[in-house]
Amino acid sequence: MTDADNNSGGFLAPEPGEPAAPVEARLAASVILVRDRAESAGSTGLEVFIQHRVSTMDFAAGMVVFPGGRVDAVDSGGWDFPAAVVQLHAKAWHRTGEPATGAIPVHPISPEDAASRLLAAARREVFEETGLLLDADALVPWANWVTPPDQPKRFDTYFFLAALSPDQEPRHQTTEASTSQWMPVADILSAESAGTLRLMRPTKFLLEELLTFGSAAAAMAAVRDIVPVRGPRGSSLT
Repeated sequence: MTDADNNSGGFLAPEPGEPAAPVEARLAASVILVRDRAESAGSTGLEVFIQHRVSTMDFAAGMVVFPGGRVDAVDSGGWDFPAAVVQLHAKAWHRTGEPATGAIPVHPISPEDAASRLLAAARREVFEETGLLLDADALVPWANWVTPPDQPKRFDTYFFLAALSPDQEPRHQTTEASTSQWMPVADILSAESAGTLRLMRPTKFLLEELLTFGSAAAAMAAVRDIVPVRGPRGSSLT
């Protein structure tokens, strides 16, 4: 069964005048890789590692995104993360988790296990798409966005922030994107305003937030109270 078949089958036939029951949002992890722009570049500020999604993708086609993807079964065990890191992440995500949609988890897991699963997915996705294997304590919980309930394909996405050192150079090694590159945050937002690249709403919002930080260290040290952003019915990701 294809994703399209699976998603269309996820809708329940509504009563006349009633909205369709939403499909369950898939867990996803996305990592914002940041670094300070070199003074030799002519200006200071943050730059981020972005990917240009290919136009044939069934989700976010042609959009500029951060490395990341779905949480898979392989992320569900075998963890050896430091307990202090897991506790920090579990606390950071305590407001998250999509409201019940009628589906009951088969195997409920603890907040610590949920945090470990997200950490595993974030590290795996970055490694698969950039060749970098980040330490767990290099990932900072940053934001949580949930796709509107009336969308046919939905994600409950957990965003992490990671500041890279000069000796850490990500590569382009994913078939889901045509190119990957470092780009100043201000330049990305300017290009989006000019219509030369496309951003989904969460990506644009997070970049606008990052624009307020003067350095990668300042962003990594920011105190975050992560409140999930749940798109309402009728809203769009773009």
